[in-house]
Amino acid sequence: MRSVGRAAGKRRKSREAAFQLLFQCDVGKIPLSEGLAELRKRPWDPQEWEFVETLCRGTWERREELDLLIGRYASGWTVPRMAAVDRTILRMAAYELLHMETPASVVINEAVELAKKFGTEDSGRFVNGVLGAIFRNEVASTKVE
Repeated sequence: MRSVGRAAGKRRKSREAAFQLLFQCDVGKIPLSEGLAELRKRPWDPQEWEFVETLCRGTWERREELDLLIGRYASGWTVPRMAAVDRTILRMAAYELLHMETPASVVINEAVELAKKFGTEDSGRFVNGVLGAIFRNEVASTKVE
């Protein structure tokens, strides 16, 4: 049981590192390759580094597609007008929901936790609502029962 908790803790730290790098790329206009090279200098478990790199590259390369998807479900908001923290978390979580093997409940819960930690008082609810709509309409609806 303890190893599961440790694994979840590692993955949470990996998501947080990916979020921070993607935020820097979006707001600070840092090239992804430079950010990844700097991040790679930290000591990483090989599986966790693969997760971070895949999440960062996939999210960044597909951000226009992800923004269209997020915009469809972010009632009353355009993606460019969103808080940068919320936008970054939503992009990253939407990518993980659609293109990685992580269970949806884990992706959404982790995204909400990131939003609560780094966003505004309303960020957690906002992120949860948008990701829930994406899940219901884009992920769950494509699963074969």
